[in-house]
Amino acid sequence: MAATTKTIDQLAEAVAAGDRRALARAISLVENDDPRGWELVRALYPRTGRARVVGFTGPPGAGKSTLIARLVEHARNQGRTVGVLSIDPSSPFTQGAVLGDRIRLSEHFLDPGVFIRSMANRGALGGLAEAALQAVLLMDAAGREEIFVETVGVGQAEVDIVDNADTVVLVLIPGSGDSIQALKAGVMEIPDVICVNKADHPLTDTMVREIRSVLSLGPQQGWRVPIVRTEASRGEGVSELAAKIAEHRAYIEAAGELAERRRRNLRNEVLTIAAARLRRRLEAAVADDPRLQALLDEVVARRLDPASAAEQLLAGAASVAVQD
Repeated sequence: MAATTKTIDQLAEAVAAGDRRALARAISLVENDDPRGWELVRALYPRTGRARVVGFTGPPGAGKSTLIARLVEHARNQGRTVGVLSIDPSSPFTQGAVLGDRIRLSEHFLDPGVFIRSMANRGALGGLAEAALQAVLLMDAAGREEIFVETVGVGQAEVDIVDNADTVVLVLIPGSGDSIQALKAGVMEIPDVICVNKADHPLTDTMVREIRSVLSLGPQQGWRVPIVRTEASRGEGVSELAAKIAEHRAYIEAAGELAERRRRNLRNEVLTIAAARLRRRLEAAVADDPRLQALLDEVVARRLDPASAAEQLLAGAASVAVQD
């Protein structure tokens, strides 16, 4: 189903009808920054906003993929369709997703009610690819009722997962230095639900006490962040975690916070896309400009500092960069 053999309208209709191959092709177009991908998003955007988007973040090795696989199984047992977007480290050679085919999710690959996609972050700060929200929108338009977004486990920089999800789940494991680092304020401010996975560890009780201590320093009004113990490899605690995720969704809907969250998410996405495109246009505008080389010579000679050079560059080229 190549885009060259189908019009954008035909591909959009195929995505909206739930065609898995069309959805895969559409996400590839967006991920590759193909103009046809953005046309697809534009055509399908009015059909979005129905899916429940849940973000999962946490340190490497916390068992996020296994946990998501169990939650996919739970959702499918309830008859709900699922989309999974896994943001992986980029290959330094191909810029593709290193982890690629999620082994933990392999049992769901042949289920037509489950769509799984890995996306390379390509160096994007915060563990999320720039096109992640666009991929989520396409899954939403394709009728996926539950969408799980999993980030690269890189620590505190992952706070931007909050810009792509209605509910954020922080997955931690006891007895890990990475987990202790995750208790710092930069990460602990973002979760709506905290999951302590591999809870058969002898230090689980200690970790739960530490988490509660950190949470007690935060706001005590509104939603109270629950701590759920799971053993994902055996499926223990998964039903309780799914219940807490659903409970949070019901809470923000009743409190009128869901619409505000999504407004904030989309605002950040608009600014992110605008900033990325402005940078590309600016780089193209000054690529062969001798004035840039002259500025760099001044910076190298220590006669001009980088910030002042940047101001001069913007003053001279910004008007060109924003032109179509």
